[in-house]
Amino acid sequence: MRVVVLGSGIIGTSSAWWLRQSGHDVTVIDRQPGPAQETSFANGGQISVSYAEPWANPQAPLKLARWLLRGDAPLLFRLHADWHQWLWCMAFLRECLPGRLPRNVRALVNMAAYSRKTLQDMRAELGIPYDHLEKGIINFYRDPAEFDASQKAADLMREYGVDRRILSTEELVALEPALAPQSHRIVGADYTAADESGDVYLFTTALAEKAAAAGVEFRFSTQITRLLDEGGWVKAVETIDAHGRYAKVQGDVFVAALGSFTPELVRPLGVSCMVYPAKGYSATYPVTDSTRAPTVSLTDSAHKVVFSRLGDRLRVAGTAELSGYSRALNTVRCQALTTLTRELFPGALDFDKVSYWSGLRPATPSNVPLIGRTRLPNLYLNTGHGTLGWTMGCGSGRALADLIGGRRPQVDFPFL
Repeated sequence: MRVVVLGSGIIGTSSAWWLRQSGHDVTVIDRQPGPAQETSFANGGQISVSYAEPWANPQAPLKLARWLLRGDAPLLFRLHADWHQWLWCMAFLRECLPGRLPRNVRALVNMAAYSRKTLQDMRAELGIPYDHLEKGIINFYRDPAEFDASQKAADLMREYGVDRRILSTEELVALEPALAPQSHRIVGADYTAADESGDVYLFTTALAEKAAAAGVEFRFSTQITRLLDEGGWVKAVETIDAHGRYAKVQGDVFVAALGSFTPELVRPLGVSCMVYPAKGYSATYPVTDSTRAPTVSLTDSAHKVVFSRLGDRLRVAGTAELSGYSRALNTVRCQALTTLTRELFPGALDFDKVSYWSGLRPATPSNVPLIGRTRLPNLYLNTGHGTLGWTMGCGSGRALADLIGGRRPQVDFPFL
């Protein structure tokens, strides 16, 4: 079949790779000049099955109320006169009900674990270098009450096969000595040895090259304007190329993998896509003293910030801002990343050469992504991965290719 994939981030590129491996003729269309130029460009770098937990949980509404007036809050709502945002918020509150949490955790963990294994197999087969480290992920805690609560979350994760081991402060420092200067402020941690870290941009661009060599056609610098349907089927996608010329790209199957912009494309066809952008920030610092910079990927639970060593760089990322589609940098939130990083790792990094970035994570109210066929028989979605796009990218692409090929995916997940 002729399959047209819309979007070339980790989700779209992975989908294209696995569709081509299944024998389909694949065309990828993206408005950027190359792959992984938007949300997949500079994220936190974690392959984090251990962190595959939904934002929506029974404790979330109270936390959000406390954060409303904080400009540096980990999760920040800025309500607008936008009915889509309000619908998303109401759906988010529904997902905070206690009965919804186990189902959502199960779905996220299953896809995350399957995707991590898929990534490992692809790495072994394709030999793609992407500054990856197989040293696990540590979540550390500053507040005793939060640390106690985290042990219940760790117990829940172990029920789903995720070995999240509780660590004392002494065990934490032994595992990651770079945290020793701040150990007096840390009450404990948990550690998942099977998790990994790496640069999603390097991986995605290299995978796109492999896909192109295998016969996938990439059309970059091409704006997607609308999907053209007839009789309940998508017949073509209308595009504008770099020279301003319109074209219609026909196909048998269409995959919408445009992240936060997917709803705008499919809504005119009557397709529901409950995805809203959650703007995240990152800061990348050159490492000047490798003995003081961490090598194990870290999550500061209090601030919802992650730290990943990418070769001679440290990537620091976090916060989520639900305030629309603007990618404008908020100085307060950028400075908060640097202040936190300088506090944790003094003398380790060149803070004068920081590179700030923001990206729009496509979030569903439950954090469970939308993968599968829509009400239009030849239109599929692969979006809504939120903060776990890198974690679930390879597996999502493989599972979608199975669905399109009429095969049952190898993962237990609520596909559309």
